[in-house]
Amino acid sequence: MRLTIIGCGDAFGAGGQLQTSFHVRSGNSTFLIDCGVTTLIGMHRLGLEPNEIDMVCVSHLHGDHFGGLPWLLIDAQYASKRTRPLIVTGPKGIAQRFQTAAEALYPNITNCPCAFGFEFVEYEEQVPLALNGVTITPFEVKHPSGAPPYALRLGLEGKVLSFTGDTGWTESLCPAAQGADLLISECFQYDVKLPIHLDYMTIDANYERLGAKQVLLTHMGEAMLEHVDKVDRSRYMIANDGMTLDL
Repeated sequence: MRLTIIGCGDAFGAGGQLQTSFHVRSGNSTFLIDCGVTTLIGMHRLGLEPNEIDMVCVSHLHGDHFGGLPWLLIDAQYASKRTRPLIVTGPKGIAQRFQTAAEALYPNITNCPCAFGFEFVEYEEQVPLALNGVTITPFEVKHPSGAPPYALRLGLEGKVLSFTGDTGWTESLCPAAQGADLLISECFQYDVKLPIHLDYMTIDANYERLGAKQVLLTHMGEAMLEHVDKVDRSRYMIANDGMTLDL
């Protein structure tokens, strides 16, 4: 299983990084975890083929995490000429939010005849969802976005990949991360505690409780980037656009 970081930036483009999206290629499935507005740009830069994606797993409904979906549809219709089915998983209401966003950005795109199956599947709190050889278990977190936000625990090929999504500290992160081969954790701040974002000091204080085998820090704001030299590299990896990890 190979993880490629398409984008690991925050909503404000801190450090010049693209918005959040992770590309996972396994024997059974190729999928995205989140799809920020810049995802299609990042995929083309990295030579990743949009038509190879079976599924997009969305953590929450902020534009820097799901706003690239309309552009995937536009690409599928007019450039890639997609015929392969595409599943999008996400919080309740994701289909309606997608339609609203897509129609605002490119009127009538959702009314065009579609040559491929395009399906939305909603999460249920801590109910495993088995799709395309991947088991997705959502854990509700703290990040208001007009629908429940989630950390995601994904099981595939005997491995577990977990993602905090965007969130302040909440106890649900512990079962979401426990024993994961890799935890992708947002780390927006260094030592400033916010109710809706994680900071490095809080993550580090709970490192043992999270219990992941490896931790990758992502979604860093400018303040965190200024302190990145203080990160304990024996515990954490630092995400960068284009980085790849084999699990």
